[in-house]
Amino acid sequence: MQNDLPIRKIIHIDMDAFYASVEQMDNPELKGKPLAVGGGGKRGVISAASYEARQFGVKSAMTGNLAIKLCPHLIFVRPRFERYAEISKQVKKIFLDYTDLVEPLSMDEAYLDVTQNKKGNPSATLIAKEIRQRIFDEVGLTASAGISINKFVAKIASDYNKPNGQKTVNPEEVIAFLEQLDIRKFYGVGKVTAEKMYQKGIFTGKDLKSKTLDYLDEHFGKSGRYYYYIVRGIHNSEVKPHRIRKSLAAERTFYDNLTSEVFMLEKLEHIADEVAKRLSKSKVAGKTITLKIKYSDFTLQTRSKTLPYYISDKAIILETAKDLLYQETMKESVRLLGISLSNLNTETKKKPEAKSVSVQLQFEF
Repeated sequence: MQNDLPIRKIIHIDMDAFYASVEQMDNPELKGKPLAVGGGGKRGVISAASYEARQFGVKSAMTGNLAIKLCPHLIFVRPRFERYAEISKQVKKIFLDYTDLVEPLSMDEAYLDVTQNKKGNPSATLIAKEIRQRIFDEVGLTASAGISINKFVAKIASDYNKPNGQKTVNPEEVIAFLEQLDIRKFYGVGKVTAEKMYQKGIFTGKDLKSKTLDYLDEHFGKSGRYYYYIVRGIHNSEVKPHRIRKSLAAERTFYDNLTSEVFMLEKLEHIADEVAKRLSKSKVAGKTITLKIKYSDFTLQTRSKTLPYYISDKAIILETAKDLLYQETMKESVRLLGISLSNLNTETKKKPEAKSVSVQLQFEF
């Protein structure tokens, strides 16, 4: 690792089975039982699974039909996103007691830069432990944490001792930690890429580290440079408290496939209404409308149109989506429709870069 790079103290906090844990907390009768949030009905997809359900192989993004085959006594619960958002705000409030450099990735996970923190605590490990204890005491849920010199390593580490655990990867341990890691554990290496790496004899971080930058560029394109640096512990992305929203969307999966455009138009109206409400709530507008269509054979198609002005009005969104729907003949019945608005009028000016904090390698972690 290059000693002239800034060494930060980054914590990645990940709530344990967040949606499912909230449901078990709010309804004690569900505690200790295999639970899936969402997934009910013929077309349902699971949003989250409790650890009791995961023991049977049930996991998020799985269809309810498959989940019930794996776990016949699985309990399905309708998601309550407003409740999850409420809990998420409580957790974030705890984070902000320690640092203003908090970057939420979703409702259940966030990065914290505690290099310089409000508590004056030199140990990121102790800060993470204290935050996790406060989440348990004040909210009633458990969280796991990863602590290291950058976001990449911290995120991997947070998955190490789940649930309700944490792992610190000290500066001098980073390279050895990454070398022994299965390539599938690398954040940013998906299933397809992992299979490709296996075919080329890359099974661990050490194998990846043995490849030259030219080799990785040749075989993995633009991602090659990313892999080259992260396996060497080099990942300089800062914790960014204000992430700029790039798009806003809503979609619906239907219980029965839609074969008539009349029914599709009816569904589009509800989706356009939801998009307009979200735009209003976020106080943004956009120029590019994209219609997403998933057919009964699971093939996916998107159609887009960019307008010369910003819009947030439901009527214009719906009319544009209708035009896109009629743009060409449907090839199959439809199981999902979605509308997204991108090219938003969000602030794009770069803020002044925060000064890097250089710290000695022997500092307390």
